[in-house]
Amino acid sequence: MKISVLGCGRWGTFLAWYANRVGHEVMLWGRESSKHYLQLKESRMNDYVTLPQDIMLSNSLEAAVSFGEIIIISISAQELRSFAHSISLQKGLKDKIFVLCMKGIEANTGKRLSQVFSEEIGISSNIGIWVGPGHVQDFVREIPNCMVIGSDHIEVTKKIVESLNSSLIRFYYGQDLIGNEIGAAAKNVIGIAAGMLDGLCYSSLKGALMARGTREISRLVRAMGGNDTTIYGLSHLGDYEATLFSLHSHNRRFGQALITGEPFDKLAEGVSTVKALQYLGQKYEVELPICNAVYEMIFENADPKEKLIDLFLRPIKFEF
Repeated sequence: MKISVLGCGRWGTFLAWYANRVGHEVMLWGRESSKHYLQLKESRMNDYVTLPQDIMLSNSLEAAVSFGEIIIISISAQELRSFAHSISLQKGLKDKIFVLCMKGIEANTGKRLSQVFSEEIGISSNIGIWVGPGHVQDFVREIPNCMVIGSDHIEVTKKIVESLNSSLIRFYYGQDLIGNEIGAAAKNVIGIAAGMLDGLCYSSLKGALMARGTREISRLVRAMGGNDTTIYGLSHLGDYEATLFSLHSHNRRFGQALITGEPFDKLAEGVSTVKALQYLGQKYEVELPICNAVYEMIFENADPKEKLIDLFLRPIKFEF
């Protein structure tokens, strides 16, 4: 099978490497001006993986979209709408399966990424998502993990899983697109909160953060029409280890750096996602105390120690 991967950052480059590893013809696309693309073109390697010679590199979006039967997209979540519009100008899209491999929510609309993408390309029947735990640094060391493929159409889900399942990544069928998308995005916000606790040397509170974080996001998913138990699966709770504890987690590291005043220049998708969750909490009238606290600390300069202590010492109530 021919697979195109659009986006040659850390995760996108790994996805091209992985698709090639499981036996597919692969074309990896990047913008001509992208530092990631230029590095790969020059050396065929980045800080994490070395691309086999049979993976094709291209800066032509037309060529990449035309090439793949399955098209995997891995770019910044907030850039998806404009990028999807560019894809919509290409030909033959009805014959393709698109797999979104980002974890985010459109900040200014609160829309899930599958909604954003389908609005722009005018097709909804051939879109899937790929979410769940895993770091490039672990996969390239042959450390396996479990992830989720989801779609509103089970045949699309099955086609993606059958094409990409392996001993390195075991896939589960995602049955709840709302819960999986919201859960995958929201875990990055909980990851920022975890980093803040690390920065304050309050890491022992991460257990409480995990318990309460899943509860508030499950309430939001239920209000949005999803299955609240999805939050306790791989897309959210199952990704906590990789996000709340891992040294590789950009979101956790961002939260810690915010507290300690250290510079941090990597993409932390949770920063934009917390804006979207503020909007969704108000729209669906769901209380999101952890998300609200993170928002106030990032955007309203709330005192982190005071805000986090207040958060975990709220008025006494029944747990469930």
